[in-house]
Amino acid sequence: MANVITRREFGLHTGAVLASASGGALLGAGQPDKRERLPVAAIVTEYRRNSHADVIVGKILEGFNQDGGAGPALRLATLYTDQVPKNDLSRDLAKKHNFRIARTIEEAITLGGGKIAVAGVLSIGEHGNYPYTKDTRQHMYPRRRFFDAIVDVFRKHKRVLPLFNDKHLSYAWRDARHMVDTAREMNIPFLAGSSLPVAWRTPELNLPMRCELTGALALGYGGLESYGFHALETLQCMVERRRGGETGVASVQAVTGEAIAAALKERRWSRELLDAAAATTPMPPKGRPKEFAKNATFFLIEYRDGLRAAVAMSTGLAAQFAFAGQIKGEARPSTTWFRLQNGVPYGHFAHLLRAIEHTIHTGKPAYPVERTLLTTGMLDALMHSAADNNRVIKTPELNIRYEPANWAFARGVPPGEK
Repeated sequence: MANVITRREFGLHTGAVLASASGGALLGAGQPDKRERLPVAAIVTEYRRNSHADVIVGKILEGFNQDGGAGPALRLATLYTDQVPKNDLSRDLAKKHNFRIARTIEEAITLGGGKIAVAGVLSIGEHGNYPYTKDTRQHMYPRRRFFDAIVDVFRKHKRVLPLFNDKHLSYAWRDARHMVDTAREMNIPFLAGSSLPVAWRTPELNLPMRCELTGALALGYGGLESYGFHALETLQCMVERRRGGETGVASVQAVTGEAIAAALKERRWSRELLDAAAATTPMPPKGRPKEFAKNATFFLIEYRDGLRAAVAMSTGLAAQFAFAGQIKGEARPSTTWFRLQNGVPYGHFAHLLRAIEHTIHTGKPAYPVERTLLTTGMLDALMHSAADNNRVIKTPELNIRYEPANWAFARGVPPGEK
């Protein structure tokens, strides 16, 4: 089995890390961090202003607020860009911050030498000019290609590093399963997912561990795949805390139009939970509509333990992410608004970076990759349901069990907001 490179191998101290394995962030974004900065390689699709590469890697280069202030205990040693658009930032940043632009993924991890020369790898396959699948319109970002090339370097040099994969693992379930199985076989510390589970919550809700949920709903907006994944992670980071832990998903269905009302009559989603979730978010400029927007889509999810949950996408009720869950015996649903900083420096990514930093410094993922494997599988099946007359899709492959971690989310409110 391949070995994991640790801080000790770079001659670094083993003092307290920024986030504990069970409790999350210990240092504020503006507090100085006295630890050594571990060198990392970033493998990205493209690096332009406000791309995911910019709002994640840019915080390694220029601090959590990307203003030259305090940042993570990481140092960008090298960057591989799969595409270089006209508005690319990476070449100028390389000159400013003295990191290497690599021609290949192997060069990025070895710095062109004969051995692995970094302590961790960030794979950010978001944005860029890539095709879509023909029928389901899923964006074919090269996340598995990046993963396989990174793993080839690990195999060649017989060492593994902590690895982060941004957002869902792949547009295709088979690729996601391959990635997680490979990471498990090779003992690669593998972290994945989006910034939603670690973003601010108003009110600061965390469902009690082992609570008995009788229903759950997440509110989402935006593109069915790109933002649908965020909404699924909003749901999953909450419901995974229910009694019995996560047991997997038995079936999914994407419904639109009159099928949304029919599903309500069948009690496959709850209007009370939808209204409760929407009530946590700011009122739209024209008020909350009486009817759903024409492009509204509901994701209906049947978990293997019997829990029914839904994700309400593009309803027009709010352009925000929110959650509502009903705990057995409680009079009202538990609700929260997942708040993002919708402007520079997009501070919710700083809290995602804290989880990445912890994973690289400790060799232990901040939270289970199985969460992202499950949401990736749900999303792929839901996109196929939406493309195939909204049929119910059985998901025996999503027999995915895991125990959630108590990783902290951002506290307070986004900077500059009340």
